Amino acid sequence: MGNFSDRGVKQSIDWKLVISYLLLILIGWVNIYASIHSSEPSSIFDFNVRSGKQFVWILTALGLALIILFAVNPRFWESAALPLYLFVLVLLVVVIFVSKDVKGSHSWFEFGPVKFQPAEISKISTSLLLATLLSQTNYKITRIKDFLMTALIIGVPMLVILAESETGSALVYVGFLFVMYREGFSGWWLFSIILAVALFILTLTVSPYVSLLVLIGVILIITIIIPGRIGVFGWINLGILTLLCLLPWILGKTVPEESFMAKIKPLYILLGICLCVVVTMMVKGYKERKRYLSMGALGLVAGIALIFSTEFIFNNILQDHQRKRIEVLLGMKEDPSGVGYNVNQSMIAIGSGGFKGKGFLNGTQTTFGFVPEQSTDFIFCTVGEEWGFLGCLVVIFLYVFMIWRIVVDAEKSRESFTRIYGYCVASCIFMHLFINIGMTIGLMPVIGIPLPLLSYGGSSLWAFTILIFIFIALYRQEKKYY
Repeated sequence: MGNFSDRGVKQSIDWKLVISYLLLILIGWVNIYASIHSSEPSSIFDFNVRSGKQFVWILTALGLALIILFAVNPRFWESAALPLYLFVLVLLVVVIFVSKDVKGSHSWFEFGPVKFQPAEISKISTSLLLATLLSQTNYKITRIKDFLMTALIIGVPMLVILAESETGSALVYVGFLFVMYREGFSGWWLFSIILAVALFILTLTVSPYVSLLVLIGVILIITIIIPGRIGVFGWINLGILTLLCLLPWILGKTVPEESFMAKIKPLYILLGICLCVVVTMMVKGYKERKRYLSMGALGLVAGIALIFSTEFIFNNILQDHQRKRIEVLLGMKEDPSGVGYNVNQSMIAIGSGGFKGKGFLNGTQTTFGFVPEQSTDFIFCTVGEEWGFLGCLVVIFLYVFMIWRIVVDAEKSRESFTRIYGYCVASCIFMHLFINIGMTIGLMPVIGIPLPLLSYGGSSLWAFTILIFIFIALYRQEKKYY
């Protein structure tokens, strides 16, 4: 092999990544036992309870990891990406029609005592196909054709999962935007998504008028920042924006209540002004060949459409339980004994743990089963109560370390397929971590999503094991010879 030499298992595998994986599944197993030991008193190895069943899942997951590392040619994953993606997509569609309703969701295949959720493995198939597409030599994400193909690969399974009422699993797909950004996707798109979420929340919690003012202000700031100077046009717009902030007060003070103008809402006056601004920006952008003005006008139109469709989306597209959870999260309603019960009990459990925790099997919230789904979606509150702030810090550190190792290894990869797939893995883990922990501490709505490697469940553990160890195998293939 010339200057290349075969490196052994010790040198070719990222053992730091493997150890972080093993520590997380061990912590998860112990805390699953802690979460069920009072309601189902038994040994941690009792196969009739969740801790024993999880032990079996862990053993089989480790078997899968060994097979992926030593029995499957890493080149197989790139060639199998498209067939696997299509197969999983079929499963995602079929499960909607053949599965039972589980808390409003149609996403589980049942084979006797065994349950299987295809949404979990869809992250693997989507990551593989995304890496296959983006690693092609002639691929450019800035080209419309390539961008649309990328959006299709991500969007189709995401929409099908939404149709299953698995909002949490669907949100994980948003993380692929980070992968696209690494591969040349404009940061303006990420900013636009964040702005859209902010406008949606503002419209629900404050008013459409305030949302529209914020949108105008953001567009104005962008049109000032890009050219690098404020100019006369910018000063005029800043003055107009100030007046628009005071428009409801001005109308209330100057317009007689019985007049026709008093019947027109300030929101519609502001909308009319916005449409005039859109036309002005389009014309000015075209004449002066300033593309950022034209894009700003389109952004303003898109933002207006979102603001005026927020109520329809919230009341007609989201399901009733999803609306209630968002209302409780945003403080629109108080419901500590209803949809807010899980989060309220979870925060009590985490808060009661203090700095060092109450000790293993000594958590009162955990012992008396106050937190529903504590071994699955709310496993983190068991860590918080029994191991305290220090325990939570250790768990979060292990996740951050794992994500960091994956990103570092991905950047070291010589092959773009390995690099892109690595970023897909890191993004999936990050999104699960962010959503799940945010959910348990009241920063995110309760949307049902497991904490990777910690939560009880075979589908999730297997999926994350396969997801992670495919990357370890791909990286090992590169490190094997040098």
